[in-house]
Order: sequence, then structure tokens, then C-alpha cells
Amino acid sequence: MRQPTVPEACSSTSCLKVSSMPSRLPEHQSVQGAEPVVLVVEDDPLVRGSMDSLFRSAGLRSKCYASAREVLDEAFPETVCCIVLDVRLPQLSGLDLQAELSRRGCSIPIVFVTGHGDIPMSVKAMKAGAVDFLAKPFRDQDMLDAVTAALAKDRIRRESEAGSQLVRSRVATLTARESQVMKLVVSGLLNKQIAGELGLSEVTVKLHRSAVMRKMEARTLADLVRMAEMLERGASPS
Repeated sequence: MRQPTVPEACSSTSCLKVSSMPSRLPEHQSVQGAEPVVLVVEDDPLVRGSMDSLFRSAGLRSKCYASAREVLDEAFPETVCCIVLDVRLPQLSGLDLQAELSRRGCSIPIVFVTGHGDIPMSVKAMKAGAVDFLAKPFRDQDMLDAVTAALAKDRIRRESEAGSQLVRSRVATLTARESQVMKLVVSGLLNKQIAGELGLSEVTVKLHRSAVMRKMEARTLADLVRMAEMLERGASPS
């Protein structure tokens, strides 16, 4: 986390520090089939426009909002995205928006910016899950670095959720008995022990175990264990 300073009040045109043209983001930041989106929430139209130009010059698609309420009134993009959010906004502040998104179960990464930052405010934002907290005037590259990290975090989250959903769909195809067998298999029990636990023959357990491996599309026991662990913690297997 960068330690924010309390800068002198800046004019609309000076909040973004002038720098050389930023380099484009690494190609691996692109998402196949969908471009990442940076959602800019800033009430100052000049600062908002400057950040929009910055992101577009770096090859990123951006969408701008003048208030937190505008963000809440729209559906979020169904692609990798992050929010660049001013702390001080009219009516609903940036911290209030962060809290509301959390209440709604929205995990889109946030990069905070402010011209009036202080340590307690930045700590509160970071503890609530913000990726970074930048004080104006910030360098273009610092902003791009923060956005790159935020988009990477959202990409990992979305891949994890997609992986979990895939495994859940496979689990849904198991019979009740196969689910029991899978639970005991991943706990480390041998076929003979599972048979004794469920009151089945060892041959029957082998048949159920084979069905579990086929339906779960697990090539090895280790694959099956990783899938079970993924479901428990809500993350995708590595």
C-alpha cells in the first residue's frame, strides 16, 4: 500500500500529474473474448476525462460515472473489470459505495483516489479490500500499475468462480450413494473401509468409485481431492 500524503488542494486540471505517454499494458492482461473494463467514478469532469484518456491510451476500455449512485443503478460488465473510485463524492462517498458493494456481495476490486487522503482513511479502505489507495496528484504509471493489479485480481476471482461452478455442475450429476462414496474417498479411506462404512460390498464400492471418477472427469485421485477442496474453500484448483 502506498502511504498517501495530504497534498495541497489541486485544481481540476492538475490532479493528474503530467508524465510521458504511458506504455500499453502487457498483452497477457487481455481476456480472450472480452476486453477488461475500468469503471471510473469521479465527480470532477476534468479529472474524470483525464483518467478516461489515460486508460484508453494504455489500451484499456473505460466507462465513467459522475456519482456512486450512477454505479449502483447499472449492472456491472460481465467481464474482468475494476473500479477507480474517488473517496469524496457527493451524497454517497467512495467508502460508502465500497461498503454497499460488499453488502451486495460484489467483489470487484477497487483502486481509491483522493485529493484529501489521510492514513486512517487509507487503512480503512485497504482493510475493506481495496487494491490500492492513491493520493492526488498521482503519476500515470502508478495508476496503471494499480489498475493492472486490480484487473489481475478480478481475473483470478472470475476464473475461480467459473471453476467452482463447473465442479458443482459435475457434483450435481452424482447419485446420493456416489456422493457418499466420493466424500469417503477424498477423506482417504480405502475401498474396503468404505464398504464397511456404508454396508456395501467392496465390488459395489469400486463401481460407485469408478462412476464418481467418470462423472467428475477426474483422471486421478489427486484431481478428485483438489475438486473437493475447491468446493470447500470456494476456489479453483491450481
